[in-house]
Amino acid sequence: MTLTWILWGILLVILIVLLFRRFKKPGFLTELTQEEFIKGYRKAQLLDVREPREYNGGHILGARNLPLSQLKQRINEIRDDQPVYLYCQSGARSRQAARIIRKKAGTNDIYQLKKGFKKWTGKVKKK
Repeated sequence: MTLTWILWGILLVILIVLLFRRFKKPGFLTELTQEEFIKGYRKAQLLDVREPREYNGGHILGARNLPLSQLKQRINEIRDDQPVYLYCQSGARSRQAARIIRKKAGTNDIYQLKKGFKKWTGKVKKK
């Protein structure tokens, strides 16, 4: 009986750590307000890491679609000599993308749109 509670406790701790890691902003990732994002994204690689159907429904003008689900296979499309500006719907996927980009592409110059596309009020293009 006691062993069962210990195992449940360990499982709960692992779950909490995984959730915390997924939603915590990495220290190397700079979160920008919409105004700050607009000031810098034209001189950077602007990446929408949402899925194609979301991107086609509306995206920031000038953004390139590089879905999180394809990022590891397409990581060579990201240049390491330019800043990377990321966004997704709410911010969770762009945090994951930032970790992958930092690890695989070797760049630390990564920025994220605070609160994601759902709070964007700037220019939008639809396909």
